Amino acid sequence: MKLYTINTEMFKLDGGAMYGVVPKSMWNKLNPSDENNLCPWAMRLLLIQKDDKLILIDTGIGDKQDAKFMGHYYLHGEDTLEKSLNAIGFSKDDITDVIHTHLHFDHCGGSVDRVNGQLVPAFKNATYWSNEQHWNWAVYPNDREKASFLKENILPIQESGRLKFVEGVKDGVNSKGEVQHVPSSIIPELSFYIVNGHTNAMMMPAIQYKGKTIVYVADLLPSVGHLPIPYVMAYDMFPLITLLEKKTFLKEAADNDFILFFEHDPKNECCSLQYTERGIRQKEVFKLSEV
Repeated sequence: MKLYTINTEMFKLDGGAMYGVVPKSMWNKLNPSDENNLCPWAMRLLLIQKDDKLILIDTGIGDKQDAKFMGHYYLHGEDTLEKSLNAIGFSKDDITDVIHTHLHFDHCGGSVDRVNGQLVPAFKNATYWSNEQHWNWAVYPNDREKASFLKENILPIQESGRLKFVEGVKDGVNSKGEVQHVPSSIIPELSFYIVNGHTNAMMMPAIQYKGKTIVYVADLLPSVGHLPIPYVMAYDMFPLITLLEKKTFLKEAADNDFILFFEHDPKNECCSLQYTERGIRQKEVFKLSEV
């Protein structure tokens, strides 16, 4: 089995929204903002190669939205999904499976292309994976998340007949902050942690690799700077649930020497963890290729 980092465009989001109740005087030291209070963030994907499987985790923002929409997010950088795949000898047609951690536009927009005015799966040979609980949450969105769940990113997947659901995911927000762990039928080395604070039934893929557990932490922990428990995004639907889930997951991760893979950290791909007097923090930061 081989793992690859797939870099796509960088984008910008409001620093206050990304750090929630944490004051700018603190978070601005972690990821300095521009004059508009916007900070740069990555849309970093993970590719798993195992036997005849080529599994892509999340797909970034894509390029089918209009200029007005893209103008809100200030896309920048030289990387794209297709260029990053090509650089390691693959194309979008080689992908066998696409896993959506969740269906917010910056995580799934690249799953669907607009071709001659038609919306079609960007990975024409792939099976697309979500779970029934999150899918229904996204297809029938609440007013707060409606702007993040764009039907053009979601419905064409189901209409293509290529959508499958991960089984065993429980319903609803867990007020105790328990983090469910479910197996995957895709490959034996893959499983999913299910969390509900950011959005209902978000999946964090966990991969057994070289004797380590690598967890793609998606939006539970957007960056190394979000390791402190109170650093919770204003985007989260249920921030108190996120607090509890972070405590639960980070304890398991630290106790078992997990490696965290960050989707949005602008600089750091991965980190290990350690206990400190301030709580669980990063031990070392490094690239996935160094594992």
